[in-house]
Amino acid sequence: MNSSFIAFALLNIGFVLLVSPLFMSLIKKVKAWAQGRRGPSLFQTYYNIAKLLRKETVYSPVSSWVMRVTPYVCLSMTVVAALFVPILYVPEPVAGFGNVILFLYLLGLARFFMALSGLDAGSTFGGMSSSRDMSLAAVIEPTSIVVMAALAVVAGSLNFLEIARDAAGMLFPASATMFLIGVSLFIILIVETGRIPVDNPETHLELTMVHEGMVLEQSGRNLAMMEYAGAVKQTLFIAILVSVLMPFGLVTELSVTGVLFAMVLFVVKGSVVSVIVGLLESSIAKMRLFSLPNLFIIAYFFSVFTIFTEVFA
Repeated sequence: MNSSFIAFALLNIGFVLLVSPLFMSLIKKVKAWAQGRRGPSLFQTYYNIAKLLRKETVYSPVSSWVMRVTPYVCLSMTVVAALFVPILYVPEPVAGFGNVILFLYLLGLARFFMALSGLDAGSTFGGMSSSRDMSLAAVIEPTSIVVMAALAVVAGSLNFLEIARDAAGMLFPASATMFLIGVSLFIILIVETGRIPVDNPETHLELTMVHEGMVLEQSGRNLAMMEYAGAVKQTLFIAILVSVLMPFGLVTELSVTGVLFAMVLFVVKGSVVSVIVGLLESSIAKMRLFSLPNLFIIAYFFSVFTIFTEVFA
């Protein structure tokens, strides 16, 4: 592991942790504007996390070690996953870092522990939400693999670092089929982060909640870590999407000016995606649970079509 990769790790993780709550607040702000309200401050998510860190952590009397370690597992897995998706600087790939399959496994492990913690608390809502999340995962995870396979076929690599390094400096994607993959990745972003129309992250209605039900029994520092993990996960999928559709801005050589420019550019690109997500959530309603596969099949179809186009063209 060389010094350039260590610099990449420090820059990537530090910047992801710094900017992730901003995008969460921006989506809420856009939704409020669309509904004619003023909305929260862009720093509200930072305030919420800081407030939760000062609060007491309370556990269900029937819970086990699972509920206690889940926040640490979820946050650590998403932070490690941040080493796989370049945001500012693209180093030479090292020891498998950047592998698409391993990236999905890291997020899958976090999802598994989150579902376990929902069951571990012994509440009806937590068990119901965990069941729903695992049902959705059984459909969306194969779709995610096919989407990433399509990206690998078009880009010629299964490594995010290699894909980003080849695309760095381009104003537009190298292949027109990248736009189809972009649509699929946007759907994956919506599903993996539990946004409308798949889930409503701001509701606690037992008939509809999925993600919120699994963290309903978390409190204090543990809830802060769960919220932070969700924000980091959203930023990583935004980074993958913008690296496909807007590859410009990444630097391949370390310099203060280049990194600062990449920071500003990523905030702008991430804000554009966040605004689109906020407007989408304000314009459509949540879909029924059994109608969600109709949404997933769009991503699956575009990805399979892309693979056939690239293989048989």
